[in-house]
Amino acid sequence: MKVGIVGIGHSRFGRRDDVTVQELAFEPFVEALNDAGIARKDIGATIIGASPVYMTQRSIAGPITEYLGLNPQPVWLTEAACSSSAVALRTAYALISAGMHEIVLVLGVQKMLENPTSEVLKIMGRSGDVQWEAPYGTTFANYYAMYANSHMAKYGTTSEQMAAVAVKNHYYGAMNPLAMFQKEITIERALESRIIASPLRLFDCCANADGSAALIVTNEEKAKQLSDTPIWISGLGAATAPFSLLTRPELATLSSAVEASNIAYNQAKIQAQDIDVAEVHDCFTIAEIMAYEDLGFAERGKGGEFVEEAYIGGKVPINVDGGLKAKGHPVGATGCSQVVGIVKQLREEAGKSQVDGAEIGLTHNVGGHGQYCVVHIFSR
Repeated sequence: MKVGIVGIGHSRFGRRDDVTVQELAFEPFVEALNDAGIARKDIGATIIGASPVYMTQRSIAGPITEYLGLNPQPVWLTEAACSSSAVALRTAYALISAGMHEIVLVLGVQKMLENPTSEVLKIMGRSGDVQWEAPYGTTFANYYAMYANSHMAKYGTTSEQMAAVAVKNHYYGAMNPLAMFQKEITIERALESRIIASPLRLFDCCANADGSAALIVTNEEKAKQLSDTPIWISGLGAATAPFSLLTRPELATLSSAVEASNIAYNQAKIQAQDIDVAEVHDCFTIAEIMAYEDLGFAERGKGGEFVEEAYIGGKVPINVDGGLKAKGHPVGATGCSQVVGIVKQLREEAGKSQVDGAEIGLTHNVGGHGQYCVVHIFSR
């Protein structure tokens, strides 16, 4: 059975002090309903992707569902750190394929900025092993700094190449009215910004954000009834890596991303070179460079040289909505946000950042510092 996406919605990312988390969830929900041309009563189940550790309210799926007017339909939360809503989409696919539900709402939502920066740093630092790593002061940037240092030592990757990723993503973020940062930057500004965790500088790091995104997912028969351009989920890959870096054999790659992408390519019966446009998890600039290699877009060790090929007109346009780097990274919403970007591309609705003739798209959503990875492939 084919499973398709027939409705999408996306909030503005950034500091959203103007809304509660329920109101934030409502914004893309209404957009997605209208896009699909359905009513609340048509939704059989809701799966919310979020990381509850950032929220005061326990069991956040309950109050959100009540606010959206979706009782008594079932709802639950999926949590896999920054890949939570990608896992939610994978779960919706399974439910629909099994025939348990006909239409499922997938909603990624996160309010992070109600917490002080110091608290967010502590929370994200605990994404690593709390027995052997976090007590020694790890932050999220520390982990990716270790990846960067390893990649630079092994392959000769440079700070200039990492800065070029930031320049590209801010170039496209400036075209995205929903992005947290809508200004271009220069490579000089990126290289002169302050060190966060050596060798990563300020402009190598994405920003915490508030935001939400929604998807309406359904079976083949219903998709063809509701939409002239359903976007099919043609490949799904998911994998894990050791939680602690102490047990990782290699720090210049994410083994979970390699495994997840291979599974997705095999299911979709395609290869990396068949991808027309991609959204990859660029929480740090080195993460995007590693993704080029892990997903098979660039040869191992050549990711730093691939950045120019990741613009529109290059081999594989990547993060042409700004990526996490310019959009911001509300962790529970990022997976759904990536899918919204690809659906817009395949429906030819991406405006200034449209990739001409895009028919196959990919999303790569990493949880934690590589403990989880979810790769989805979409076709028109």
